[in-house]
Amino acid sequence: MPKIDPNYTPDPELLAHMPGVSGNTVNGLGESEPRPPSCFFWHPPDRQTHGGLQRYVMTRMEAARDGGRNWGDVGDRGPVLVPIAAERSEGDAEAWTAATKDFATANEADLVGIVDVDPLWIYDSYRIDERRLVMLGLAQDYDKMRHAPPSPGNQHSNTEVRRQYNRASRAAMKLANFIRGLGYPATPHAGPMAAALNMIPAALAAGFGELGKHGSIINRKLGSNFRIAAVSTDLPLVPDGPDLFGADDFCTHCRVCTDACPPGAIFDAKQMVRGERKWYVDFDKCIPYFGERLGCALCMAVCPWSRPGVADNLVVKMAQRRRPGRP
Repeated sequence: MPKIDPNYTPDPELLAHMPGVSGNTVNGLGESEPRPPSCFFWHPPDRQTHGGLQRYVMTRMEAARDGGRNWGDVGDRGPVLVPIAAERSEGDAEAWTAATKDFATANEADLVGIVDVDPLWIYDSYRIDERRLVMLGLAQDYDKMRHAPPSPGNQHSNTEVRRQYNRASRAAMKLANFIRGLGYPATPHAGPMAAALNMIPAALAAGFGELGKHGSIINRKLGSNFRIAAVSTDLPLVPDGPDLFGADDFCTHCRVCTDACPPGAIFDAKQMVRGERKWYVDFDKCIPYFGERLGCALCMAVCPWSRPGVADNLVVKMAQRRRPGRP
């Protein structure tokens, strides 16, 4: 497992494509007032400050693929979006909630949660007209992800990440088409190229888990070993709530991802970001390493919660730690 390298120096050629503004500034590090997030890496290059860097990294990714690296079978991204049915089906919120979750889990999703849209989750210059979000979680294959970060001779984790992004896209598109068939608007949102929705805070509010020190969600069953997608809709649905089970407290006393990150991008204490004190990853340190390796995901793979069979025991352990009267 890689460790923090005090002598790590980013590739000068990559650094030449970094803009004059810090990615941390764009992300709102140190800001005490809440605001929507700004368009950033993984948005269209012409709508963000780091578009030149993104073009450079994506060009290197395409060159590596054309150069014969084994990216593996990553599957397709799903069907096309169908028109909204002219006539609406009848049903109440409880029935539609059950039907929506049953359909999603029968069509590739491993996690499903529902939440009302919060304007603070929508990137500036975008809009979401629907009022609710159906959040989807897609589990990754741990045996493939444990090989992170990728290297020229080892693309197992890169292939798995691409495979799950495509599975997430299919799941979101299928669910959107199901809801449209009921006569309600529905829009799929899937990565890695971001658009309107900042998915992590929405997934947290929908009950997917707690934010980890590595900046990703920790789920009580899957740890951090999953990807997320969403469908925005006006279908009447019953919202879920956050799921707090002790992962945040665990991160306070854990340094596994912090010590494993080669560029040292993971803060060991929470930071103020757009009016919220939370775990945060230093973008200006993270993205050069990501760009050089054409992917990373190391912090998600080494998280103790992500190892198969571990999360259940940790949930019990954290519950005992919080038990009233415990010395």
